[in-house]
Amino acid sequence: MTTTPRPRFSVRAGLMAAPDHDGPFDGVPEHLQLPLQEWVAYALDAEGLVDYVDEDGVERTLCLRLRIATVDDPNRGGSKYHRALCTAVGSQLLDVVDAVLAYKAERGVCDQADIRLLTDILDAAGSAYRVAEAWDSLEERVTPAVRNAVRQTIAGAAAVSAAGSAADHLASAWQAAYGRSPDPVRAYSESIKAAESAAHAVIQPNNAKATLGTMLGEIKNARHKFATALCAPVGNDPIAPAEAMMRALWDGQTSRHGAQSPTVPETLEAARAGVHIAAALVQWFISGAVVRNS
Repeated sequence: MTTTPRPRFSVRAGLMAAPDHDGPFDGVPEHLQLPLQEWVAYALDAEGLVDYVDEDGVERTLCLRLRIATVDDPNRGGSKYHRALCTAVGSQLLDVVDAVLAYKAERGVCDQADIRLLTDILDAAGSAYRVAEAWDSLEERVTPAVRNAVRQTIAGAAAVSAAGSAADHLASAWQAAYGRSPDPVRAYSESIKAAESAAHAVIQPNNAKATLGTMLGEIKNARHKFATALCAPVGNDPIAPAEAMMRALWDGQTSRHGAQSPTVPETLEAARAGVHIAAALVQWFISGAVVRNS
């Protein structure tokens, strides 16, 4: 089964050239606005969200959380809060969709038809965003193979007690890097914690305060203690690839300490790179690809 998008008939018939850009689209392009607004209206009518005592309660809460002002117009029917949410545009509309998903998750309202509809809308429109695996937010769309590899690493780390909290940190790093409101500094910090958690039992099991920095020192001072599954030519250093990845992740954190000079926060691109380096390191350590010689 191919995943290549089907060209439009006008392109196939040679009536016009293929568009230079046909997705993924950032923000809310014109062709996506009304379908998303209609989805918001549909999602807010879910049985589990209806409060018969305070009919405006859910929508009022969402407006307040998102700081969306409402204007009471007696000439228009329906709740002013409902209208405000369902007529949002641009980035605010994405915020509304994200907030509705989060609120429904908080309330335990898991409507598969609701999620399937939103997923179909975003997919068909070529949106740069998708529904997160937990159905509680939007996140940026990533190549499925990459997303699945990280997801498998998180699941694998959760099943290995020696990896500590690596799974939780890697999951947090992923969400901070690819969620609706990216936080590069947190994403990078969580990536380092994930790598530290996974490597701790192998590199410095007797150091309760081990960091990626102290582990790099351990490798530098006692290289003979470590081996990897990589086949290294005679005379080469098999631990060098893992060490290089750990060094890149550690040295790439620009916001770790304050000084007289301005602190430089990590860029989103650097944070995402850090997440994927950390994911590779976590996978190496939990799979036994990096071991400590007995």
